[in-house]
Amino acid sequence: MSEFEAVVGLEIHLHLKTKSKMFCGCDASYFGDAPNTHACPVCMGLPGVLPVVNAQAVEFGILFGLALNCRIARWTQFHRKSYYYPDMPKNYQISQYDLPIAAEGYLEVEGQRVRIRRIHLEEDAAKSTHPEGASYSLIDLNRAGAPLIEMVTEPDIRTPEQARVFLSHIRSIAQTLGVSDANPEEGKMRADVNVSVRRVGGSLGTKVEIKNLNSFRSVARALEYEIKRQQELLRSGRRVEQATLGWDEAAGKTYLMRLKEGEADYRYFPDPDLPPIVVDEAWLSRLKAAMPELPAQKYARYVQSGVRPYDAEILAYNASLARFFDQALACYQGNPQTIANLLNAEVAGYLNERGLEVHQTALSPEHLARLAGLFERREITNRVLSQLLPEVMQGADPLRLVEERGLRSVADEGALRPLVERVVAAHPGVVAQVRGGNLKAANALIGPIMKESKGTAKADVVRKILGELLGVEL
Repeated sequence: MSEFEAVVGLEIHLHLKTKSKMFCGCDASYFGDAPNTHACPVCMGLPGVLPVVNAQAVEFGILFGLALNCRIARWTQFHRKSYYYPDMPKNYQISQYDLPIAAEGYLEVEGQRVRIRRIHLEEDAAKSTHPEGASYSLIDLNRAGAPLIEMVTEPDIRTPEQARVFLSHIRSIAQTLGVSDANPEEGKMRADVNVSVRRVGGSLGTKVEIKNLNSFRSVARALEYEIKRQQELLRSGRRVEQATLGWDEAAGKTYLMRLKEGEADYRYFPDPDLPPIVVDEAWLSRLKAAMPELPAQKYARYVQSGVRPYDAEILAYNASLARFFDQALACYQGNPQTIANLLNAEVAGYLNERGLEVHQTALSPEHLARLAGLFERREITNRVLSQLLPEVMQGADPLRLVEERGLRSVADEGALRPLVERVVAAHPGVVAQVRGGNLKAANALIGPIMKESKGTAKADVVRKILGELLGVEL
């Protein structure tokens, strides 16, 4: 075992799924639009403007806090955080400081509790782009003022893999609640990592913050690199300096961005233009009543229904798959594990090859339930299921395809025997190998038989007939 251990905390930003920005009426659905087409005097920070809090964003913050077992603030307010960077038009960010909307929560991840220090609301910065070779940068104000949740964990994470799983669970919760698309590739979920290394059982080491992590894989890779770098420094008697680091995905290593600011450098003070927010009992009760079934609850329900824990976890923590699974189960009378197998194997393979989510296809829950039923009742074979899947994913009814093409499984020995006899007669060399003791050679006959039967012949019946014809036991 290593003499060192990592201590990791995460800072996660979620782009909220509201119609308008955090403090103005600009459309918050700007992704893919031309630069600077979603900006107004408020989010540009022009003199004399007055921000107004987005009530939907506040409710999303409360829902997210409830889902993470947090204490919800009954009285909260916004602060100004001095932030002198070109992507903040006002030269300050409206955020929350000592009175966040939610705090002191936790999330169970693989049997371990990761504590949530705080969840607060804030506005996003604009986006800077740096044209290659140019002596200038460009600013896109579409993102300025977009509503964000920032959540900060306690330093309870110990490994890169645990950090990756935690992030995937947070994404699932956000998507299940409908508060955020939480898609890292679109910048709708971003994570900064605070990591230090200490000797096992020792006092906390000096932490560094790693930014520019745009995927869960990047988080894991950056942690692996930085943990190793800090261990090497400590082994050689050198010290780790507190700093803000960037992550170079191509080079696979961190690099220095700036020395870490302290809290005092931001000069927080209450925003004089925004009144405090009071969360009364009626408001909180209404939001609690609106809470959907969360991933952990789905997982428990799936396991109780007979789904294997491994498959249940994959489904429960993928909001799109879980929704589809529940819809398919509602019109299915068979074993839930059969549908779980289809979604986690054949359907997942189809989606992964094309980079799609299940809701982006024409597959209907009813058609998947019919396909599962045909297979579970042994009315179609594995081969036929694989043949039909692409068309079913594109909206075809599997029952209609099976009827039109005569693809129902054939178990009638009288119907299959002539077909098997023809294949045996056409492959004398293989037959000689089998009769000579190489029983595995019989597998070379199965393929042609299945092809001639269009995949409808039941494999166990085919093997029985083959064994009788060849005088061996297969």
